[in-house]
This record gives sequence, structure tokens and C-alpha cells, in this order.
Amino acid sequence: MSFTVAIVGRANVGKSTLFNRLIGKRLALVDDQPGVTRDRRMGEARLGDLSFTAIDTAGIEEAATDALSARMRQQTETAIAAADAVMFLVDARAGVVPSDQAIAQLVRESGKPAILVANKSEGRAAEAGIYEAYALGLGDPVAVSAEHGEGLADLYEALRAALPEQTEQPDPADEDAAAAPKAESARPIRVAVVGRPNAGKSTLVNRLLGEERLLTGPEAGITRDAIAVELDWQGRAFLMHDTAGLRRRSRVDNKLEKLSVSDALEAIRFAEVVIVLMDAAAAFEEQDLRIVDLVEREGRALVIGINKWDREERNAGGIGKLRREADRKLQQVKGVPVVAVSGLTGEGLDRLMRAVIDVHQLWNKRVPTNPLNRWLEHAISAHPPPAVSGRRLKLNYMTQPKTRPPSFVLFCTRADAVPDAYLRYLVNGLRETFDLPGVPIRITLREKENPFAGRAKRR
Repeated sequence: MSFTVAIVGRANVGKSTLFNRLIGKRLALVDDQPGVTRDRRMGEARLGDLSFTAIDTAGIEEAATDALSARMRQQTETAIAAADAVMFLVDARAGVVPSDQAIAQLVRESGKPAILVANKSEGRAAEAGIYEAYALGLGDPVAVSAEHGEGLADLYEALRAALPEQTEQPDPADEDAAAAPKAESARPIRVAVVGRPNAGKSTLVNRLLGEERLLTGPEAGITRDAIAVELDWQGRAFLMHDTAGLRRRSRVDNKLEKLSVSDALEAIRFAEVVIVLMDAAAAFEEQDLRIVDLVEREGRALVIGINKWDREERNAGGIGKLRREADRKLQQVKGVPVVAVSGLTGEGLDRLMRAVIDVHQLWNKRVPTNPLNRWLEHAISAHPPPAVSGRRLKLNYMTQPKTRPPSFVLFCTRADAVPDAYLRYLVNGLRETFDLPGVPIRITLREKENPFAGRAKRR
């Protein structure tokens, strides 16, 4: 039976390190600086023969109601309410501090089964802190070292004792029957929402979900981890990745922001569709164009969202003007969908998600070989390739070996001599003729083998 465990504690006790250890990969950002984690992050964890969902949470601190720390605390309280059990971490080296007592009270009030975990227990320096943890009144502390993987066997036993029914081993026949419908279900479309800081990415994802799942606020740079959340939109499954804002590289100077940017770039690489969100008050700035270029180079399908549209003065043809600006400034993805939205009010979200579905289909589109070569013949006759060093280039035929993005192989003579400008002419022709607006198109040149190569010359 599947169950959920929330990992809670004050800042910098090693919650994200334990989370990464349980899911078996570096999914959550980890740093010595307190307060790295802000949103709650979920992952599929394994501990021995147990499989469950782990929730990494922000460190709990006392703060004013409207402060960022208070909003982080609310996210953690939501995670506790959604979990079947709570792993409460304390720092064995630092010992029990007053904030640990306050969190212990919060865990008791939740009524959820609790496992007290004394982390950083490697070495003699941790012994006193482990004994102090008994005073929290949550049972025997489980001594572990998340960083070194020590004490996980004891943690396994404690988890089974806390949730005896959920951790009971299922009958293999029942497990197979439960897995059957899952295999038949449609695979979700992976979507990354990226953009400059404070473009409204988290607010947009929250509006799509219909709940305050991600931490938001007027402060720029709240999101640090790339958080993946499941979304069902009008019967279609999506996996939405909210990411940290991407600033110019010259402005990224601290280690934590570098980790956040790296996480966002990883989300782009694993996405199928990327929504580049721009602020309507300052759309298509240099950094926006750089982000779009990055997405195109990664070969992802692309949708541009113009956010905070509710704040703009409504002029006739306003969105048309933005589309023309996109075509002018983003020649490499000409025809890319541009959708005006408001993450705050929900305006335009239907159009945005429809654009995501449409561009995903184009990204998977395959062009039959016969029409492709008829088009190539017409394109060459309309605009023959230039002669290079007095020698004519010959383009023989074209085929599409793969999709995601649409990728074509062009067989020709002297592949290294075909000018980039002529390749751009062919890409634009493919985009227009076969209706591929806004998706990256790849053309690989390959020289046709000479059938007479290697034969001895006749005398």
C-alpha cells in the first residue's frame, strides 16, 4: 500500500539531504546555508522493500504572518496535514534547541504518527544531542547520518512500526492488478515554466492547480528548486515544473543561485514543452530572448506566455503586435504561439494549455518522405544552392529519421560547403510548407557515398 511521509524540522538539520538519500538522486538543492528549501517537494522514495512518497519541506521558523518565513511555514503545515506520517529531524550535533520544542508541539497537535530522527549522528560529538532528543516526548530517536547513509536500517524499522498497516507487504497478485490500469493511462506531457525572476511563474502554476501549492509573493527569486507537480487539465495529464528565475549569467554570483539556475536548466532539458513566461510590462527584453534561444538549442517545443495581462491597458490589436514582435525577434522559432495570460485572475489559461497541447503535437509530427522530396525539388528549383569555389552543390534527397523535435537528414555532395544561409532558407521552407510554427527544426547534412570510390581506374 502506498503512503506519504513528510520530512520536517528547523532550518539546516539535513531534511533535503535525507530526502535525496531516500529517493536515490539529487533532486532537492542542498547547501550549508540555512533556508535553502522553500517550497514543498515530493518524490518517490524507497527504504528497503518499502516504496512511498516523501515530502521535503522548508525549515519551520517563527515569523510575522505576512513574512516569507511565515508563508514557508504554511507550506510545511500543509505537507504535514497531507502526510500519513511525519519524520521530525533534529541536529544531533547541535542538540535540542527551543525551536525544536515548538516543532515537536506542532507535530503532536497534527495527530500523525511521528518518527523522531536524530540526524548528523556520525561521530562522538553527536552522542549528547541524541540523548537530549528524548526530552521532546516523541519516543526513541533514530540516529542516522543522511549524508553518509548510516542508520537507514533503524529508520526502516521505525517507519514500519509507525505505519504497520500501510507498510504490510501486499499480495503480488493484487500488486499486478493495481499496476495494470496505470500502464494503460496516458503519459503526462512534461512542461517547464521558465522566465526571468518575478515573471509570475509560481502564481501561474498555482492558478492552474487551483490551490496555493507553490510559494509566491512580491519578492523576486522566491523559487529555488525546480518543483514538479501533477496537473489534470480538462482530462489531459501534465507534469508541470516550476523553476527559479533565470538572470543574466554576469549577475549570478552566489553559489545558491547557481544551483537554482542549474536546476532550472535541468528542468528545460527534461521537458517536452517549455512555457517562457514574460512580464507584459517588459516583454522580449534581452534576457527573454536569451532564454528562448536556450530552449530552441535544447530542441524543446515552445510557447510564450505574456503574463500580468490584467495590468495592461486594453488596446485593439495589442496581442497581435506582440506576435509580430515575436516573429521579428525570434526568427529561429518563427510562428511560436504567443498567449496573453494572467496568473492572478486566470485569464487566458485555457488558450495557454491548448497552445501547449497543439505545439506538443507539432513537436511529434512526422512528414512522409514523398511529399518531403517533392518539396525539396521545388525549393531547389526556386532557389538553387550557390556554387562554392566554382563547383556546384548537389542536394540529392531528404528524409526525416526522428521527431521531438522534427529532425531531417539531407543527402548531398560536399556537406561542409553548404552555407548556413541556405540551411536557414530550407528550415523556413519546411516550417511554412508542413505547418511547423514555433518548433525547433534540425537539418543534418550527410554526403552520399560515391559508388565508384575504391575502384581501380581503367587504363
